[in-house]
Amino acid sequence: MYDDMLDLAGLGPVAGADEAGRGACAGPLVAAAVVLSSEPGHDIPGLNDSKALTHRQRDRLYPLILERAAAVCWYVVEAPDCDRMGIQAANLEALRQAVLGLDVTPGFVITDGFFVPGLPVPSLGMWKGDQVARCVSAASIVAKVTRDAIMDDLDLVYPGYEFSKHKGYVTAVHQRRLDELGPCPQHRLSYGNVARAAKVEPS
Repeated sequence: MYDDMLDLAGLGPVAGADEAGRGACAGPLVAAAVVLSSEPGHDIPGLNDSKALTHRQRDRLYPLILERAAAVCWYVVEAPDCDRMGIQAANLEALRQAVLGLDVTPGFVITDGFFVPGLPVPSLGMWKGDQVARCVSAASIVAKVTRDAIMDDLDLVYPGYEFSKHKGYVTAVHQRRLDELGPCPQHRLSYGNVARAAKVEPS
């Protein structure tokens, strides 16, 4: 794995960072950063890109990451702030703040997909980073499970949209509910399908 190579080169500890919710039209964007531990007994078998894992596998790995990693941090950008900042700026800010919030200062950072400016240590934005670096895989799981739990809670507040089923992503069920009910405060008005349902111009 790429993070192992960086550790062997003396550039560790290596932090991985990834986000969940960028493509959703409702709910927050959540980024997470993880520094894995090299201590004996702290390995986490089965780490992989969260999208390649089942719900059950993610739920099994999530507490192991929190228990065994050297450091974990996540950062939430709420839906109105995603609209205000723009999704790319919100994504970069969330990744940056997740890394800066780690209790362990990394020697190197790998972010999934995008280079993140403003980090105090060397970093690399790596395409498919969650598939080639264990720390990024761990971050993707933390971001996904954390965001899914938020969406489950929002389903109780806004039950008509069935957030617990689609997690705010654009599905046929979600779009139908959105068209019937109009947007709620958790919808991103800067997204075209939400703006059409609200009958406003995208922000």
